[in-house]
Amino acid sequence: MALVARTTRLTRRWHYHDIHGLFCRSQRPASALKRAQTSGRSLTTSSEGLRELIDVSPEVRDAIESRMPVVALESTIYTHGALGRDLPSVLDSLVRSHGAVPATIGVLDGIPKVGLTPEEIERMIEEGAKKISRRDFAHIVGLGMCGRRIHGGTTIAGTMILARAAGIRVFGTGGLGGVHRGGEDSMDISADLTELGRTRVAVISSGPKGFLDIPRTLEYLETQGVLVATFADGRQGDVDLPAFWARESGVKSPFTVDDETQAAAMILAQERLGIESGLVLANPIPKEHEIPREVMDQIIRTAVREAGEQGATGNANTPFILKRLRELTEGRSAPANLSLVQSNIVRAARVATELSKLEEDRGSRPKTLYHSPFRPPTLREAVRPKKESLSEARRKTGSSEADILVAGSVALDLNCNFHNDRYDDPKPSTPVLKTSNPAGITQSIGGVGHNVALAAQSIHRDLKVRLCSMIGSDIAGETILSSMEKTGLDATYIRQLGPEYSSARTAQYVAVNDADKNLMLAMADMAIFTSHSFPAYWRSIIQATKPKWLVVDGNWTPKDVHNWIKSGRELGAQTAFEPVSTIKAAGLFAKGHDLPLFPNAAVTLATPNQYELEAMYHAAKDHGYLDYMSWFEVIDAFGMHGGARDRFVRLTSAEMTDAGIPVQSVQLLPYMSTIVTKMGDKGALLTTVLKPDDPRLVDPEHARYILTRAAPGHPHVGGIYMRLYPAIERVGTPVSVNGMGDTFLGALVAGLALGGRIEDLVDVAQNAAVMTLKSHLSVSPDLGALGSKLLAACGQEEGL
Repeated sequence: MALVARTTRLTRRWHYHDIHGLFCRSQRPASALKRAQTSGRSLTTSSEGLRELIDVSPEVRDAIESRMPVVALESTIYTHGALGRDLPSVLDSLVRSHGAVPATIGVLDGIPKVGLTPEEIERMIEEGAKKISRRDFAHIVGLGMCGRRIHGGTTIAGTMILARAAGIRVFGTGGLGGVHRGGEDSMDISADLTELGRTRVAVISSGPKGFLDIPRTLEYLETQGVLVATFADGRQGDVDLPAFWARESGVKSPFTVDDETQAAAMILAQERLGIESGLVLANPIPKEHEIPREVMDQIIRTAVREAGEQGATGNANTPFILKRLRELTEGRSAPANLSLVQSNIVRAARVATELSKLEEDRGSRPKTLYHSPFRPPTLREAVRPKKESLSEARRKTGSSEADILVAGSVALDLNCNFHNDRYDDPKPSTPVLKTSNPAGITQSIGGVGHNVALAAQSIHRDLKVRLCSMIGSDIAGETILSSMEKTGLDATYIRQLGPEYSSARTAQYVAVNDADKNLMLAMADMAIFTSHSFPAYWRSIIQATKPKWLVVDGNWTPKDVHNWIKSGRELGAQTAFEPVSTIKAAGLFAKGHDLPLFPNAAVTLATPNQYELEAMYHAAKDHGYLDYMSWFEVIDAFGMHGGARDRFVRLTSAEMTDAGIPVQSVQLLPYMSTIVTKMGDKGALLTTVLKPDDPRLVDPEHARYILTRAAPGHPHVGGIYMRLYPAIERVGTPVSVNGMGDTFLGALVAGLALGGRIEDLVDVAQNAAVMTLKSHLSVSPDLGALGSKLLAACGQEEGL
């Protein structure tokens, strides 16, 4: 049976059934072995072979690609430790809370894995796991190839190997292995030390475990060429290397490091110098949990003596001694262990974060010194010889923060207007099928996300607007970047995917309009947004920009739409959703997803047209979103009782009511607390939930727009506000309909970011949409003329 590997974008993962025959002697045909050998793939353990066998989780792979800070975590601390079953979740949360991505490393079902989940770790604990160091990989992985799928908890050495292969540079753990007491006779020396001598990973620990021979451990590390430095934490002069439970070991540390920035600089220097040995960054246990050396010495001597007497050597030595220490200290060592592990993990996350920042300031890491197979492509590097660093871009824009972050598509738009002047009367109003038609074709930069961002920035230049999108390394992508530079729209977060990504074509949109310039047919190639997902990278952008408003368009996959919205809400942004089309609108209510309801509605503002509203309503109904008891409770709180049709007709029209537009809006309000439905020449319908303290409930000027009032005393719902805004202007022959709705949302969210009220902004947004209707571009370049009107609607004056 031939050797077959399933290749993903950056990792290859085994197919057990395909390789079983090759690696099990009794079923291995000679022809298969010959094919494997001639294919260039070695059957022996090698750096390249190891990389081929690693399963890197999507989140970790995404983080590595995006140059986000990542922290490796070992798995023996869970599988062979005794610090509590919830420790994986605790450490995972610690890493995330300090801005990094956790990557727990181990062997699951015989497959080396980088990025174990807490659930997978729990399974390893329940089913049992071997202790895995360098020497053990061939055994456990080889058994896995033959169908015997064993779990393995990796030690420091084992974790370093997989971390280095995956491209992770910072590793947080508990205590370092070393030369055991009496090691000059027993030769009992931890493999951690030799691994540090040949594998470039920065290991942040609380120094060697206190029961080891620390002076000999340091001597061995020096021989291996390993940098050992201790965090000074404000101390001056020479400091001791910590000894696990004790902040001081009585042995001076070879070097000190003042803070995480210095530590990151050392890691970066080690890489750029091409030195392949590791680094030990010792982090003393927090003072409040320290067990002083003089207290521990006698206890350690007792435990070490008992280990010798009972023959606990090799892999059994450390677990035996740690168990006896817990007993001899009457449990005092366990909370100390937990404290130091947590402290080291936090320190590792901070170092990884500082390393990421340092690289931004000094440019991307050199390709020649970064050997990971998972090296991420830099932004625009495939077509631009010099990459502008993120920090350089921030200096130009003044700040990384944003008032509005738009996450959506950017595309090259082709607008084809049918010309019928060459035809005899009666002239056809639509293109003639199956032949070439005369047309006027214009090219512009569009895409829903781009249009929304450009409109928001154009209408008020002082707003900080950022666009997060993706383009390919092609002519269309380069055209988009050049256009954005000319319009002044920030391109810092435009991710350019290189040719190594499949379906990485820059998005394009082709619109075919009839003789009256009404859209007949449009074709959109948005595969780049549905084929590639980088949720960890996107979340980091929200964290960096801290937007007041996050605008998400429906060109992403339903899963990614939900990821964007969830991250935005969790990080404190108001969220707006632009449905894009009837097909994509339904993605917000895709089957198998959950959305929070009012008063914590998933979406703050949605701007569908009437057809997109209907598509969202039917998707929500068909997929059970309108069956939840929590949804019924919100609907019930609205107070929608008898006579609803009459109220709908009064506030909208009989035609709109019969089309179901008002009732569909109300039904979706629990998930989208404000809906502005774009009705074309009929205007725009605003439907929004009012909270009990909303002044519109008692303002006579707004009384006629109150659809319902909640029962007195409801904690969250005060009523529903429904208001139809007539069309601001009827445009006889529009130049182009492309971008009209996007411009509407861009103007609307610009006003909201300036502190305006939705009911005062709809007419300004309609004015902006009309200006785009009269322009051949996707967003009118004259929107700035509405700036003073926008400020007035927000209750501000020009220049304030």
